[in-house]
Amino acid sequence: MTVSDKKIASAGKNIQEKATLIWNVANTLFGAFKPHEYGLVILPMVVIKRFHDCLLPTHKAVLDTYKRVEHLAVKDGFLKSAAGYQFYNTSPFTFETLRADPENIEDNFRAYLNGFSDNVQDILARMNFNAQIDRMVEAGLLYQVIVDFCSDKADMSPEKISAVDMGYVFENLVQRFSESYNEEAGAHFTSRDIIYLMCDLLVSGDKNAFVGDGITKTVYDMTMGTSQMLTCMEERLIQLDADADVTCFGQELNPFTFGIAKADMLIRGGDPDNMQFGNTLDDDKFEGYLFDYCISNPPFGIDWKRESAKVEAEYKKGTAGRFAPGLPSKSDGQMLFMLNGLAKLKVDGRMAIIQNGSSLFTGDAGSGQSEIRRYLIENDWLESIVQLPNDSFYNTGIATYVWIITKDKPAAHAGKVQLIDASKCYEARRKPIGNKRVDITEACRDLIVKAYGDFCDGIYEDTINDGKTHIICKSKVLDSVSLGYNKIVVESPTLNEDGSKLLKKGKPVADSSKRDTENVPLDEDMDVYFAREVLPYNPDAWIDKTKTKVGYEIPFTRTFYEYKEIEPADEIAKRIEAHEQSLMQKLHDLFGVK
Repeated sequence: MTVSDKKIASAGKNIQEKATLIWNVANTLFGAFKPHEYGLVILPMVVIKRFHDCLLPTHKAVLDTYKRVEHLAVKDGFLKSAAGYQFYNTSPFTFETLRADPENIEDNFRAYLNGFSDNVQDILARMNFNAQIDRMVEAGLLYQVIVDFCSDKADMSPEKISAVDMGYVFENLVQRFSESYNEEAGAHFTSRDIIYLMCDLLVSGDKNAFVGDGITKTVYDMTMGTSQMLTCMEERLIQLDADADVTCFGQELNPFTFGIAKADMLIRGGDPDNMQFGNTLDDDKFEGYLFDYCISNPPFGIDWKRESAKVEAEYKKGTAGRFAPGLPSKSDGQMLFMLNGLAKLKVDGRMAIIQNGSSLFTGDAGSGQSEIRRYLIENDWLESIVQLPNDSFYNTGIATYVWIITKDKPAAHAGKVQLIDASKCYEARRKPIGNKRVDITEACRDLIVKAYGDFCDGIYEDTINDGKTHIICKSKVLDSVSLGYNKIVVESPTLNEDGSKLLKKGKPVADSSKRDTENVPLDEDMDVYFAREVLPYNPDAWIDKTKTKVGYEIPFTRTFYEYKEIEPADEIAKRIEAHEQSLMQKLHDLFGVK
């Protein structure tokens, strides 16, 4: 069991209890807020209380420092130093003193919030928390909510709950909020078992990870949510090198999860400016930045119509923009995120990104999706695709895939793409969490990473849980060229009434009603294919080569399909006869008929 797995096992109960306790504050909100609105109060309050409990030991030192530097134009540095964090609060109030004065709770609480540094103010503004305070005051609930968060069990100081465990609590609360709000299927959350697999695939395949004196890496998540992918990636690198220098960057559109991510960064001592709010597709906050790693789970099945004007304008910039290879269908923008991540990678950068099945094959030759696949494959940046087990996510049970993209592919992998079917590499959960019914445990991760590292055809199996669970993953390595095809247009002549060919300038005129297409494998001569597959059945046909288009698709299902021989008919008949005889005997026994 890895360090991370041990943390999950040992802290899991405490984290669940802490999250449940915090969520039970919702009982106070009942009536004034609808169930799907509880998170509007609870999530900001958890962030505020976490900040409060972190700052409490240095509260007096900050107040003393503030008295000395209050007259200075620039005082942030002094106050941050006194607080011991990248944030501070100059208000004399604490949660205990707030509780002690119920008559003035609104004025005092607002004064307390106004004492926070600007970076915390930004978080609360994004969460629109002032509006929720107004609603709580109007309903007479604000004081009771403050009292609920004064409970000993709601202690969120670093001594009681670590930064990693606090991340789990945030994650749990956001998940519950999502379920109560009935989020779209594409807006699901990535569980830690999948994140750790993505991290291991990124790091294990990085031939440059340990170049120099130690690990120095930048990590980027373009749809960071609560920033748990960034946290896990940093954790993995520090496990490999305790002195690793890891800098995380992320962008997020949801104001609540952004607030949590920025809060987490502040508490961990990182640069909060590395956490940016906005829509990555039409408001890129990291233009010109390049990173060592990109790890992300963008939404899929979500349209990009709102962002279309700016996305299309950037597409017209060509290679000066992020979307030059092509634009996917407006009904699903997940491949736009793939292009964005690719544009952010250094010359030796690596990306792990989750996509659903449509990115493998949708879009005919010449379409945006096909052109994006073509761009990846013909530049030899696509290294591996791993199919995850179904029912791996909280809010969706569909098939999903991790694409591993590298701009510095090892020489031995050049011109090849590895497909790994890990759909049967899981352990069933005792109790489902939403749609999540399976876990990719450490043994499963090890098997998948082993298959990935070997980079060859093979079947990898293991038996775990005292022989009760059989896990398996399969690997196939394909030549990149085998994923492409020429889509040729086959024309047939227009015939005159007497059956002769209609000619124009001595050449036959094509009959558009008889026009057809064929997909010719890219590694096969199209004329040879045409002579073998078309001319024997249509000897007057020809290829209009001016209309030929190159397309790419990833035939994942076909690659791993295994033909199962059908049982002979006489054997089936024998089984049916034996079954009928058994049923008749049971009827005879039931009714006492001899």
